[in-house]
Amino acid sequence: MTKIAQTAIEADPKLPIIRLTRDFAATPAQLFRAHTDPELFVLWNGPDSLTNKIDYWDARTGGSWRYVSSRAGEHGDEEYAFHGSFHEVGPDRIVQTFTFEGEPSGVALETLWFEDLGDGRTRLHAQSLVDSFEGRDAWLRSGMEVGVNEGYARLEKLAAEGRL
Repeated sequence: MTKIAQTAIEADPKLPIIRLTRDFAATPAQLFRAHTDPELFVLWNGPDSLTNKIDYWDARTGGSWRYVSSRAGEHGDEEYAFHGSFHEVGPDRIVQTFTFEGEPSGVALETLWFEDLGDGRTRLHAQSLVDSFEGRDAWLRSGMEVGVNEGYARLEKLAAEGRL
């Protein structure tokens, strides 16, 4: 298992799965809201260099979502779009698909769950199942840990500021 900043990122040796674990000074309800409220989601998701804009967001079982991350670059604006479907949305677990539109055949099935540690602390568990080891390893080589760690640091800050 590789520990990067405060987020543990693990590639399962037997399945094409990436697992993330991180503790937050926030309640399960606060983390659930941060993952399901589009106004909060855009504030913390992804690397610091990108801004997010929601195209549509229906955070309920059977709903769907799409957002676009962008940044201004010296050679023009860059945009990265993502979409998926919410398969299960409950207070302690979210199951959804995740597709980067730049690689539309690479659909992941993501499961997030919130473990109450007591005293206002929660352990976030996330698991992404992809269709191949090659796809999983490409995700790991993509620099995803930067977006994960920078995004989760902003989420932690939102919690500390009482904004969740």
